[in-house]
Amino acid sequence: MTAPAVHLWRLLKWGRTLARHGALRGIERDPNTPPAVRRVARLARFGARVPKKPAYADAFQAIGPAAIKLGQTLATRPDLVGDEAALDLLRLQDALPPVPFEDVAAVMRASFGKPLETLFAEIEPVPIGAASIAQVHRATTTDGRRVAVKVIRPGVEAEFTRAIDTYEWAAAQVEQMGGEAARLRPRLTIDTFKRWTLRELDLRREAASASELAQGMTAEPDFVVPAIDWQRTTGKVMTLEWIDGIKLSNREALIAAGHDLPALAAKLVRAFLRQAIAEGFFHADMHQGNLFALHDGRIAAIDFGIMGRIDRRARVWLAEILYGLITGNYRRVAEIHFEAGYVPPHHNVAEFATALRAVGEPIRGMATKDMSVGMMLDSLFNITRDFDMQTQPHLLLLQKTMVMVEGVATSLDPDVNLWDVGAPFIGEWIRTELGPEAAVADRLVEDFQTLARLPRLIRNIERQFPDPGGAPPSPPLREIQVIRVGGGWRYAAMAVMGAGAGIVATLLLT
Repeated sequence: MTAPAVHLWRLLKWGRTLARHGALRGIERDPNTPPAVRRVARLARFGARVPKKPAYADAFQAIGPAAIKLGQTLATRPDLVGDEAALDLLRLQDALPPVPFEDVAAVMRASFGKPLETLFAEIEPVPIGAASIAQVHRATTTDGRRVAVKVIRPGVEAEFTRAIDTYEWAAAQVEQMGGEAARLRPRLTIDTFKRWTLRELDLRREAASASELAQGMTAEPDFVVPAIDWQRTTGKVMTLEWIDGIKLSNREALIAAGHDLPALAAKLVRAFLRQAIAEGFFHADMHQGNLFALHDGRIAAIDFGIMGRIDRRARVWLAEILYGLITGNYRRVAEIHFEAGYVPPHHNVAEFATALRAVGEPIRGMATKDMSVGMMLDSLFNITRDFDMQTQPHLLLLQKTMVMVEGVATSLDPDVNLWDVGAPFIGEWIRTELGPEAAVADRLVEDFQTLARLPRLIRNIERQFPDPGGAPPSPPLREIQVIRVGGGWRYAAMAVMGAGAGIVATLLLT
């Protein structure tokens, strides 16, 4: 177990880097910051030259790979780090200098347990991308297929283990201070970060995520997930189909290639809604660098390390919330928040509906091109404190992805809007999932499942109440009151013995 002094030393060292980039100013000025945290921030800042404008993303980049991933997590928590910091942290694109190819090849040989020549005819030594956890090389398999090979950077597991250990310790110290710090649930944030990181450190899990997403998106042919080469994939190496396309960040190249940018934007929004609302499993890192336009107008995605998952009940609530905000049915949106337990029951539904109206009406009154999901989410975060709403990490990841998708879509088509593209899809899904036919189907499925469990239930009852066998039934016995004194039979017996001794002593004395 790491000593508290080691954790404090690491935090002060990281805090010093944050201070030099002005990234501690918000913590010091926030009235909700616990005094102990404010003191540590001031200590880390002491003597540092602080710039006027904070550079949060640059600070996390300077600290190292684990901090980059933490910064990406905190970008989903504007309620925790503030709107300005969360927006700036979205700049983190996870780009680092590459590891020498000799070191990468050593990792691959150790992971495969065989010479690379038996698997690949060629591997380009210069990577096409290098991030905090892994880097990617273009290669050709022995059977002539072009593939992308993603390899875990050597030594990265130990570095992340040390960092996460300190993050967990620091979050526990802050949360036990109570108040606003407890409501924001920093320990849950770090736990979410830990789960994301563990998934990214095992490339077999990332490969499985890509495979699951591809299966779920068969109904959306305009969204492509590259196929996994499972024979060339291990925990530290993932091989997948090579994607030939133009990054959605390269607007000029897209135009030169003759792509219909508004159509691309609409396809992207619909693909995201299909993932989040219909399937409940979505790509949660859909920035421009991970999205490509193929020659036939389809969109392809890469990098499946961060994925979000929402169960059906939460998806129904989410769809109703979005549709209610689109249509102005604030009362129903408020009721859903109470049904889902997002708002404590001691609050008033009508008051919450009024607060939601204050969020939704200004957005609905704007021109289409000026409406923003990001603006709506910022406004929603502002009312969470007034209604004692605890953080819902699965929804925060979804909200961050919604803002990211809207940003990419807007860069392709400034007039696109998630509401316009999403309303028909969400409305149809609600009718399909919540209409009378769906209710009857759900009831039938539930009843048949209950009937299927009846034989097992009967067998369990028989095990608990077996036949009496060959022994004759016991005769009825007269009920006698049982006296329990203190701890039960032992004390009752002592009391009886004591009473008996008293009677004997009385007889002897008389």
